Amino acid sequence: MPADDRLRTLISAFERLTPATVDTLAALYADDAHFRDPFNDVRGRAAVARIFGHMFEQVEAPRFEVHSAMSDGDAAWLEWTMHFVMRGRAQTIVGATRLRFDAQGLIVEHRDYWDAAQELYEKLPLIGSVLRAIRRRLAAG
Repeated sequence: MPADDRLRTLISAFERLTPATVDTLAALYADDAHFRDPFNDVRGRAAVARIFGHMFEQVEAPRFEVHSAMSDGDAAWLEWTMHFVMRGRAQTIVGATRLRFDAQGLIVEHRDYWDAAQELYEKLPLIGSVLRAIRRRLAAG
């Protein structure tokens, strides 16, 4: 599959992700794929499927919006926003994903980059105020 087609297929799978399509997304990963984000570091297609399935158990109405994508050989980058509802409030997480593909076009490496403190923890009632105060104190001004 050409790189552009491979990327379009992946973006479509992310943007249309539902509990019913987690296995469809997971099928785009190699059997021994490595997935890492701020909370997970796992290997294997089944583990990747569990992470996305777990997401639907933890937050309401999660969905991904991919803003940009680029690829070079067996590597690709996605820039995205994850929208979801937590405790009745709409939330977003802005991040990026670095991907590496094998010769068959399957994902062998998936690494998410996003700031868990700013994008998630600072939005929590108790710890959020502490983290925001620390950020203000450490800012260059």
